[in-house]
This record gives sequence, structure tokens and C-alpha cells, in this order.
Amino acid sequence: MTVVQLADGSHVYADPTALPAQQPAGPQVVHIHQAPPDRTVQRVALGSGMGAGAVAAGVYFGPLLVGVLTAIAANLAMLAFIALVLGWAVVTVVRSVATSAKSTGRTDRRGH
Repeated sequence: MTVVQLADGSHVYADPTALPAQQPAGPQVVHIHQAPPDRTVQRVALGSGMGAGAVAAGVYFGPLLVGVLTAIAANLAMLAFIALVLGWAVVTVVRSVATSAKSTGRTDRRGH
């Protein structure tokens, strides 16, 4: 048993291992580079003195912006795929028509 000072300032005889762990008195400081990426805007906004509007905008528009950019990228990928298929189809048809024109011996419309 040893003399232990409690949080209220009084002293008691107690076993230090039986006491609960003491929590730090001040607020916990988390640096920006240790924060998860989606919380960085919020921490910057809170730390620079901006109001709750900036934090709410970061919370709301951050994931919204990611979703919108993902949708745009998916649409562009689909359009690129359709353009590729159409281009392949046009080339295939033109080659087929050109090959069949050679096999019949016709080179122009008048038959010369």
C-alpha cells in the first residue's frame, strides 16, 4: 500500500495496480498527417477557425464529389467502349464489301 493522490487532490492509501488507469486531463491532439483522409478537411476547417458550415460541407460534398466523379468515369468508359465496337463494325463491313467487290471483278459502278 502506498499513498496515492486522487484526481480531486485528496490522498489515500491504496494499491496503485488496483486503481483505474488515469486519463490525460487535456483534449487529445491529432495532427493532420495522422488523420484519415476523409477527415482531413474537417480538421483543417476546425483548426483554422472556420465554422461548422465548412465542416458540414466537407462531410457532405466530399463523398458526393467522389460518387459524381465515379459516375462520370463510368459513363465515359461506356461511351469509349461503344465507340470502339462501332469502329470495329464499320471497319469489318468496309473490308467485307471491298473483298466482295474484288471477287466479282467489278471496280466501279459503270462496269468498265
